[in-house]
Amino acid sequence: MYSEKVMDYFMNPRNMGEIENANGVGLVGNAKCGDIMKLYLDIDDATGIIRDAKFKTFGCGAAVATSSISTEMVIGKTIHEALDITNRSVTEALDGLPPLKIHCSLLAEEAIRSALWDYAQKKGIKIEGLQAPESTDHHHHLNDEE
Repeated sequence: MYSEKVMDYFMNPRNMGEIENANGVGLVGNAKCGDIMKLYLDIDDATGIIRDAKFKTFGCGAAVATSSISTEMVIGKTIHEALDITNRSVTEALDGLPPLKIHCSLLAEEAIRSALWDYAQKKGIKIEGLQAPESTDHHHHLNDEE
């Protein structure tokens, strides 16, 4: 079953919506379970600090909860601190997820990386430790065994 925290973030999602002029936007999806997560970041060019983050998620309650808490986790962080956020830290922040829903936290991690990649592309910079998203067609989970 879901932790109280997951339920809380599902019922009262934080930072839902979009950022008008977001300079980093990540869109990731898991074709198998139909979750789509879009993450908007507003990154301060001078300091590399994420000033704001918002999300739009189409998916199950766990997908909403993981994207919501991940926006809270990245706000105020530097790009490099945001890169350190893993699906494990997202799961822990929610006091755990059912095994079947772990892929949602993976999606949240991917969304953060995808948005940071978009930012780097727009700015023509290289972010240490950030790889290009595996594919741009959002189907790269089709062959993954969860």
